Amino acid sequence: MTCLGRQFLPKFLWQSSCIFTHEATYCKKAVPAIASLGKKKKLAKLGPTVEKVVLPVESDPEKLVNFLCGSNIFKEGEPVKLKPDEEYPSWLWDIRTTKPPPLEELNPEEKYYWKRVRKMGMVRNNELKKLKKF
Repeated sequence: MTCLGRQFLPKFLWQSSCIFTHEATYCKKAVPAIASLGKKKKLAKLGPTVEKVVLPVESDPEKLVNFLCGSNIFKEGEPVKLKPDEEYPSWLWDIRTTKPPPLEELNPEEKYYWKRVRKMGMVRNNELKKLKKF
C-alpha cells in the first residue's frame, strides 16, 4: 500500500491513515473502531477480532417484580425499587409502545399527518432512484 505525499491530499485524508517521517512515507492498515468492546483474540487477516461480552441476565422473579434491574450504573448499591402504579403519572400508561398508527387513522389537519406523508414520499423516491441503471 502506498501513500501520496501530504501536499497532494487534504488534511483529513492523510491524518487518519498515514504516518509521515523525514525519510519516507509509510501507511498502516485501519483498525476497526469497535476493537475496544471486549477481549482481543489473535490477530486475523483484517486486524484483531473482538470476542463478544456476555452480560448477566437476572432470573430471580422476586427481584424482577420489585426492582428495575440494570438501572444501577455504579459498582456498589442496588437497583431502583419500583413504586406502585398509583405513584406514576397517568400519561405514562397512555404512551404508545407499538408501531405508529397507519396513515388512514391520522387526521389530515394535523402536522404529524403531513410529516408522515412527506417521509413516505421520500422513501418511495429513494426506492425509485435505486432502480435506475445509470
